[in-house]
Amino acid sequence: MNRRISLLFVTLLFAGMYTVHSAFSQAPQAARRAINLSDDNPQLPFSGAILAGNTLYLSGRIGVDPKTGKAPWEIDVEIKLLLDRVKATLAQAGMSMDDLVYVQVACTDLSLYDKFNAAYRSYFTTKDLPAREFIGAGSLLRSGHFELQAIAVRR
Repeated sequence: MNRRISLLFVTLLFAGMYTVHSAFSQAPQAARRAINLSDDNPQLPFSGAILAGNTLYLSGRIGVDPKTGKAPWEIDVEIKLLLDRVKATLAQAGMSMDDLVYVQVACTDLSLYDKFNAAYRSYFTTKDLPAREFIGAGSLLRSGHFELQAIAVRR
């Protein structure tokens, strides 16, 4: 009888040691960090982007004039403001436009597609551009014509 109890005790001891070892040897979860630009409104109920490991999830951005809080009348200026904010958000996370892997653009006027593409292309140094969706939208916040959201993965 003592032999059975001893064998059971040794078996339980090894099982416990194995369980503890397995629990401590697992890789830690990727850190998650909010990325916000200095002029982002802290009252809004979302972050400008979330960095999880090597992946950055960018919230929808619109090209607004920081002085007025509205989209400028000139489409070229609006596009530049939008893409500059995306670029700045990526830089804050230690990334560049070339790290983008997926981009979604909502646009209130699909005839602006070519104009947007000309400016958009100039922000990349790589020939391998990210996957992208360009969709029509009835209206956007702050009278904007474009809203862009994206996912980037650090190279």
